[in-house]
Amino acid sequence: MKMLVSMTDLTKYNGEKCILDHIELHIEDKDKVGILGVNGTGKSTLLKIIAGIEEYQGKISYQKDIRINYLPQTPLYNENDSIMETVYKQLDSKEIHDYEIKAQLGKFGIIDETQKIKELSGGQLKRVALAIALIKPCDLLILDEPTNHLDNGMIEYLEKFLIKWSKGLLMVTHDRYFLERVVNRIIEIDHGQIYKYEANYSKYLELKQVRLETQLSSQRKRKLFLKKELEWVRAGVQARTTKSKDRLQRFEELSKVKDVEVNGKVEMIHTFSRLGKKTIELHEISKSFEQKKLFDEFSYMFKQHDRIGILGDNGTGKSTLLNIITGNLKSDTGYVEIGETVRFGYFKQGYDDLPMNKKVIDYIQEISNDFKVDGQGLSAKDMLERFLFDARLQHTPISRLSGGERRRLYLLRVLMMMPNVLVLDEPTNDLDIDTLNILEDYLDDFEGIIMTVSHDRYFLDRICDGLFILQNQHLRYVNGGYSQNLDTTTKEEKEKSQGALAYKQSKQKKIKMTYMEKKEFEEIEDVIMDLETNLSQIEEKMNGVTNFKEIDELSKQRDDLQKQIDEKNERYLYLLELQEQIDNQ
Repeated sequence: MKMLVSMTDLTKYNGEKCILDHIELHIEDKDKVGILGVNGTGKSTLLKIIAGIEEYQGKISYQKDIRINYLPQTPLYNENDSIMETVYKQLDSKEIHDYEIKAQLGKFGIIDETQKIKELSGGQLKRVALAIALIKPCDLLILDEPTNHLDNGMIEYLEKFLIKWSKGLLMVTHDRYFLERVVNRIIEIDHGQIYKYEANYSKYLELKQVRLETQLSSQRKRKLFLKKELEWVRAGVQARTTKSKDRLQRFEELSKVKDVEVNGKVEMIHTFSRLGKKTIELHEISKSFEQKKLFDEFSYMFKQHDRIGILGDNGTGKSTLLNIITGNLKSDTGYVEIGETVRFGYFKQGYDDLPMNKKVIDYIQEISNDFKVDGQGLSAKDMLERFLFDARLQHTPISRLSGGERRRLYLLRVLMMMPNVLVLDEPTNDLDIDTLNILEDYLDDFEGIIMTVSHDRYFLDRICDGLFILQNQHLRYVNGGYSQNLDTTTKEEKEKSQGALAYKQSKQKKIKMTYMEKKEFEEIEDVIMDLETNLSQIEEKMNGVTNFKEIDELSKQRDDLQKQIDEKNERYLYLLELQEQIDNQ
């Protein structure tokens, strides 16, 4: 395989924060790489650096005459050009025929190529840019959140296209089925460092768990030894002998080693208001826009624990349906009945409702500064800290937050309203995978109705037990999740989707210590200290003995004691880890 890009000692600062710290990364021509990391770790920045549009420190080498296509999150083109003029300006090759260009644009719902760029929505503009990136010949394709603004059919087309892609691929995406089916490598950015996995998403999860357990085990072992060495130093032992000097040096080295940095996790708010027997009833509702019928005479009675996913191509009326159900828009015919106890929490797609000049803390205090969670009183400051907004961010204007931080803030405000009906319009946009997993766990336990529009197929499989499908100006309800109702899903793809479904159904068994393990855990430190005291006594004896036979006998005793100490230390670490797992349940 040929090397496309080679990075050594690559460093990048965002203000005073080091987001890439002397990293080394190599990308070859058959690599299909997914980049993961929590919001703000530098995923998009790394893409921009490799694409040549962001400054950096360090060294990057490229294959000679490499061609790179880069899809940014927010493309910028001349707003007075037509779509076709924009495509022509971006293409270097004249071998691509108009019909190929139109066919690729059509795959992403762009039919009128004469439209001006200024007439397009943000989603349409992103789809034009994606089509250009796929049409234009290149050696390395770089995609930043390519599935945003695509409907499910478009995502499936893109997935199949990239599975067949034979060149280098580098992308940031939160689409876990993409990561499962398309990529063969995953790069995780964490506290300025990168971790490399030769794996798709499910294998990456296994390998990451092993890495974290190894790191934490090494950290616990280091702290255990450091504690003992500290006791030795405090005892005032003089560093006269070579052994003592070595031991002091080891203590100093252990003291300098940094702990494993663990990312903070969002703490979801488990509270909602009671939902009565009468929930939401849709009676023969219809809706048209500009003489275009979206759906006609649809009826449905929501059950108390419904989890409904809403599917349909772009422009078929998914968000319109949510607005009718929540009372923000009237249907043309029919009516919606809302039960007296229904309290909506509407998590909208855009940021139009966010007051950009307002500080984060002020935005949350508008709801309440005295919130009850599990009988505990929490202030707005406390609530924000649960959602990873530290003191500095709390006094930052909303306009200066990243996209992911704004989504997180908006989600917190929605949950603080104590809804019993959650309406989620593209909830997974701009959320990192760690936060997505936490949100999904929360929704599993939510004791009310959930309705969601989402292009995230994993999310739909994980959460939904029924679907509203908008198709051919018709709205229908079907039972089951996304993959169960997808006609074009192959048997193999259905099997791959079972990861989300199985996770949804699985229940973890509680971990606990046996009586003997508890007793051993209480006594083991004293046992280790006694063994170490015996070892010290043997070593002191050896320093004063000259008889070879006696030295040989003492050496055997010393080796036997050292072996016992090592075994007890390993056992102690195991029991410590077991206790931590029990505490974290």
